[in-house]
Amino acid sequence: MSDDNAAIEEGAKKSGILWLTLDRPRLAWHAWHDGAIYLVTGGGEQHLPGLDALDRVHVTLRSKDNGARLVEFDAAVSVVAQAAAPDAVAVLAKERLNAPDSEHLTRRWADDSTVLRLTPER
Repeated sequence: MSDDNAAIEEGAKKSGILWLTLDRPRLAWHAWHDGAIYLVTGGGEQHLPGLDALDRVHVTLRSKDNGARLVEFDAAVSVVAQAAAPDAVAVLAKERLNAPDSEHLTRRWADDSTVLRLTPER
């Protein structure tokens, strides 16, 4: 594993937030699973306008301890078929803090939200 790959994985595992370069820099919560970053947008979740229409996005991971930039990279963006990826959705749901409807969270996501996978381009 290269130093950048290790930094991406470690940074994504340790910090539950990252920055995406969209219409402007956007803060987003996420989960790391199976070599990729998973996010949810829409349907009462974080607003990440246009992310689902992109092929790639620029990502910045910062230190949870002091906020210093750990690593920046481009990631391929793909929409996740939630029914086909229950493990990834479960990991993402576990990271969702203070959900008003935690017992129905994944059902709401299936109905109203988009789950995305960001695969670091190495």
